[in-house]
Amino acid sequence: MPGGALLAVRLQPRASRNQLLGEQAGALRISLTTPPVEGRANRDLLLFLGKLLRIPPSTLELRQGAHSRDKLLFVPGLTATEARLRLDATH
Repeated sequence: MPGGALLAVRLQPRASRNQLLGEQAGALRISLTTPPVEGRANRDLLLFLGKLLRIPPSTLELRQGAHSRDKLLFVPGLTATEARLRLDATH
């Protein structure tokens, strides 16, 4: 995708800690302590991924899955390979 990458994410809310758990079936597995109430888990997911990817969280876009554990995020300015390398460096 020109100008950015799409990342599939499987979110586990209400976990004991925020962490990147790895990859399963082509999706990043991420756990967050935040409950899935009033969009807070989505907000915290963008904050968490922004920090891991070293980009402003406000630039990340939730494209699909606002009310689901399975989400599709758009990461502008990075290729899929660059995004994976940055995530691998933190894991």
